[in-house]
Amino acid sequence: MTIRGVLFDFSGTLFRLEVASGWLDGIMDDATASELMRKMTAPVTAESDVPEDFDRRDLDELTHRRVHVEMLVRAGVGDHAKADTVYDRLLEPESWKPFPDTEAVLRGLRESGVPVVVLSNIGWDIRTVFQHYGLLDLVDDVVMSYKEGLLKPDAELFRIACARLGVPPEHVLMIGDSEEADGGAAALGSAVAIVEPLPTDQRPDALAAALKARGVMR
Repeated sequence: MTIRGVLFDFSGTLFRLEVASGWLDGIMDDATASELMRKMTAPVTAESDVPEDFDRRDLDELTHRRVHVEMLVRAGVGDHAKADTVYDRLLEPESWKPFPDTEAVLRGLRESGVPVVVLSNIGWDIRTVFQHYGLLDLVDDVVMSYKEGLLKPDAELFRIACARLGVPPEHVLMIGDSEEADGGAAALGSAVAIVEPLPTDQRPDALAAALKARGVMR
C-alpha cells in the first residue's frame, strides 16, 4: 500500500490532557486527578461508574459538558458550579500538551506534501489547541464528531475524513490510540497504526516511528 495521506486522532495521539501537578490541590490528589483525566478521555467504551450518556458525550457540546461536569462532581471537585469552572479550565489549550514529536511530524508531512486531517471523537472545538501551539496551519482540516453527528468507528466518519484529505481510503494511514475507535478505518481498506496514550514525557517518538514503519517518513 502506498500511503498518500494521513489521518491523526487528537487525544492520546497528537496531544494529551495533562493538568499541572498541584492544580487541583485541596480538591483531589494527583493520582485521583490522573485517573479522572483518563476516564474523561476514554476513547469509546463507557465504564461502570460513568454518567448516563457517556458514550454519546462527543455528539454535541451540551452533552459533553453535562457528562463531564457530572464526572467532576462525582470525583469530589465540589458542586456543579465549581465543576463547571474546572471543566472550562480543562478545555483551555494550556491543559493539553503535545507529544514530543507532534510538531516535527506535522511539519515533516507538510514539507513532504502529504496531506493531513485530524479526526477526533470530541465535543468541543480542538482547533484552539492547534492554534495555541502554532500548529493549525500544518493540518489540512479537522473533522470533529460533534460537528458531523457521527462517532468513530462509524465508517461514514472515516469516509468524510478521507474526502477532506482528497485521498482514497486505501491510500490513507490512520494513526490513533484506540483499536476500537481508530481501528474502524480498516473497514475502508485504510492502514491503521496504534500508539499508546502514555504521558507525554514517556512517549518521545511513537508518531515518527509509525510513519517511518510505513515508509511515509524517513
